[in-house]
Amino acid sequence: MAQITRHTVNAPPAAPERESTGHLMLRAYAVFVLVSALAYSAWYNLLGFGGAAVLLAVTTIVTLAIWIPRMVRGGLRWRRLPWLALAYVAWALVSALWSGWPGATLLTWTLLAAATVQGLFLAHVLTWGEILRCLDLALKWVMGVSLAFEAWVALVRRAPLLPNFADPPPGFDPHWYWSRGQLFDAVIGERIQGVVGNSNLLGILCVLAFAVFAVRLATRPPHAPMQIVWLGITGILFIRSGSATALAAFCAAFLVLLAVLVMRGARTPGQRTRRYLLFAGSGLAGAVVVTQLWDRMLDMLGRDDSLTGRDEIWATVWERAAQHPIAGNGFSSPWVPWDPAFDGWIVDHGVSVFHAHNMWLDAFFQLGAVGVLLVLGVYVALAWRAWFFAVDRPRWDLDADRPYSPVSVLAPLVTAALLAQGLTESGPIMLWGWTLVVLLSFKLKLAPIVGQDSDAAPPGKPAR
Repeated sequence: MAQITRHTVNAPPAAPERESTGHLMLRAYAVFVLVSALAYSAWYNLLGFGGAAVLLAVTTIVTLAIWIPRMVRGGLRWRRLPWLALAYVAWALVSALWSGWPGATLLTWTLLAAATVQGLFLAHVLTWGEILRCLDLALKWVMGVSLAFEAWVALVRRAPLLPNFADPPPGFDPHWYWSRGQLFDAVIGERIQGVVGNSNLLGILCVLAFAVFAVRLATRPPHAPMQIVWLGITGILFIRSGSATALAAFCAAFLVLLAVLVMRGARTPGQRTRRYLLFAGSGLAGAVVVTQLWDRMLDMLGRDDSLTGRDEIWATVWERAAQHPIAGNGFSSPWVPWDPAFDGWIVDHGVSVFHAHNMWLDAFFQLGAVGVLLVLGVYVALAWRAWFFAVDRPRWDLDADRPYSPVSVLAPLVTAALLAQGLTESGPIMLWGWTLVVLLSFKLKLAPIVGQDSDAAPPGKPAR
């Protein structure tokens, strides 16, 4: 017989499940790796070549020390590795056999290998939600430190600053400066460099920050108003960087976002086909408009027909690349400025240029047609998977009406920004750009589905 009691039939209250300290430390280390990759030039300007090399070696060793035991315990799905990206890395190493600058090839290949290892590591040990949060924190560090650094140079130091905190002599070329201290010159005044020491690099990092911060905001995180503040800070840095390349990357990412949202409204294959035809027609019309208004657009951006001297760089690189069109002249990303092959070869404002300002031309120059095909394969595979990752509903059973996850748009936005940047910069095939390419390529193969909860894996499926 039932009796009245004050004892509840529910389970006794308990504290919510918490993550292990080890995994929290892993995420903190992942943030440090991403900050170090995105702001690599800040470490170089702060520590010099030797200090930056030591930091690179230490982080790579620590990553392997963490990752190898985890692979031994949990295994690694080898078939899911981004094999085209690994083939590009292998071809870059093989090019040392015929390289015109073998020392530079081996030196810069270690950078490429380290960037590849970090990308594979992050994709393997983090979930999609954790990747988003780690990128969010890393870019907040870069944006916040950049703003604080520029404010310190402008308000406290009140003079330009050279790398390693050296004082510039009178009449020194401003292109060598780490920061020119011009943050408060005007609302839209002279370009600033941020802690990374380069306006174009700061601009493209702002584009990535826009994408990451907006996606993170869409997941309804704690303290959402602060996320809006960070978007505002990023907007200030983006405007003051004055980078036309970053503006093009922002437009490309925004158009991809619109296309994803439009495609998500398609309910049948026929509707998708009509939308694809609409995209193709809009793309052709846009290309015609850009062609007709090209000169006017350059005037609005304050650029000339040479794209700030890039046409001369492209012509010079092409002339040398055409000498070895199949296998290339030998890998070196970036170009090592003290190597005789590059020292004084192409000089801009007294500085030896260290890349071709176009990732496709750079790949052709270094690794020939084979290298271009490998890079093309890497980006086609990445763009294909990223697109359908974003436009297809998450489905692992008969339920076809699950809501889309905001995290699913991150990969196509980053891919679009990198492809746009690659038209005038070589960043997408080296250093942090390559790390993101490897990370996304591997993660899209490891976890091609993301549920409503961006941190949770589908039932019956592994979390990573």
